Amino acid sequence: MAHHKDAIKRIRTSGEARKRNRANRTQMRGEIKELRQLIADGNAEGAQAALPDAVSILQKLARKGVIHKRNAARRVSRLAKSVNALKK
Repeated sequence: MAHHKDAIKRIRTSGEARKRNRANRTQMRGEIKELRQLIADGNAEGAQAALPDAVSILQKLARKGVIHKRNAARRVSRLAKSVNALKK
């Protein structure tokens, strides 16, 4: 257990950040899951409408450092590619 004041504060703040990051990551996964379900169902209009929400969450988490920026870019690219394939 930490004995220094700074170490105790660091434990507390990192715990709060972990909870916040975990909630954001869960929200991201849910949005991506919904979008992938729409793609699997062949719902082009619904997928087109849901894509900006998923992209927004991915970019927000990359900006905050929850996920790596290249990870976010790769996911956005793959999701957009899947949605665009429905239009054809």
